[in-house]
Amino acid sequence: MRAKRPLREPVRDAPGPKLKNYITPAGLQRLRDEHRFLMSRERPAVTQVVAWAAGNGDRSENADYLYGKRRLRQIDSRIRFLTKRIDAAEVVDPAAPRAESAASRVFFGATVTYKDAAGRENVVRIVGIDEVDVNRRYISWMSPLARALMKSSPGDRVVLHAPTKTEHLEVLDVEYEPIPMDPFREPPGAEAAPLDGVRS
Repeated sequence: MRAKRPLREPVRDAPGPKLKNYITPAGLQRLRDEHRFLMSRERPAVTQVVAWAAGNGDRSENADYLYGKRRLRQIDSRIRFLTKRIDAAEVVDPAAPRAESAASRVFFGATVTYKDAAGRENVVRIVGIDEVDVNRRYISWMSPLARALMKSSPGDRVVLHAPTKTEHLEVLDVEYEPIPMDPFREPPGAEAAPLDGVRS
């Protein structure tokens, strides 16, 4: 009888370099506040609803139970996502003092004024991917516009290679100042009651 050979483990590639998650201090605080809300208030409230619904009998036709279980999966998925983003966060304070040469060049956290090909002046702030706000002109440091502006100084001309066009831009001004960020707000329809005990 032949001797059995031991099973071989699949060959796994070495993990690649971790992608940095540059973020402002206010942006990181917003992620932490949402994580804390989900862990300490929303998940326990949904768990109570599921436990109540499970006690009502037949679970296969119990809408409260089925919806509650689905909502728990969504919450757990969001918690895992936030945990990974917080763990990978590399905080960069835009208001921190910089060396003279770096203070006039575009890096993460910069407020940049530039002129587009039509001659219009635009102001953008370069922030983390979790902080993007199109209405406030906060753009991700990984966006085509931010990549085009990176390391430029006032007076430089850069080329923006966007998916739909190529455009020449002129950098007019670079500033580093605190970037205001909206705090985390409890989403409408959240299962957890507000802390004051009054539902809105």
